Amino acid sequence: MTEFESKHGIVSRQPHELYMAFTDLSNFKKMLPPDKQAMVEADFDTLTATVQGFNIGVKVHERVPYSRIELVDYGAPLAFHVVVYFDAAAEDPFKTDFHIHVDADLNIMMRMMIGGKVKDVLDKIVDGLVDASNGKMPEGFDPSAFGMNV
Repeated sequence: MTEFESKHGIVSRQPHELYMAFTDLSNFKKMLPPDKQAMVEADFDTLTATVQGFNIGVKVHERVPYSRIELVDYGAPLAFHVVVYFDAAAEDPFKTDFHIHVDADLNIMMRMMIGGKVKDVLDKIVDGLVDASNGKMPEGFDPSAFGMNV
């Protein structure tokens, strides 16, 4: 397994608020632009999407209230395990230290092709969530899908 760790970001929401937004995978479909929603199927526990011709799916493996959610592959072309962390920020208990850890079963060729890009994507997810929690919305992002009223 190849490990990837995102950077840590301080999100301007309490851990329980952020956890509750992430616990229902159907929220992720709601935040997509309408033209992209047709490529995604989601319910409370699973999410499947077609990305560049590949079917990729995730399902919730474990929920630990207010601290982490673990996801595993679900009909994806490779095995992976994702842990999303929601830790109280050390300097402010009303904010969340958010980060993502991924273990993926990548062969040498896949590691060379996408290995560097995975960390970049994880870091962009963290940056986007931090920005959104501070009122800076990326184009097409609907904060109300995650219970954020900014």
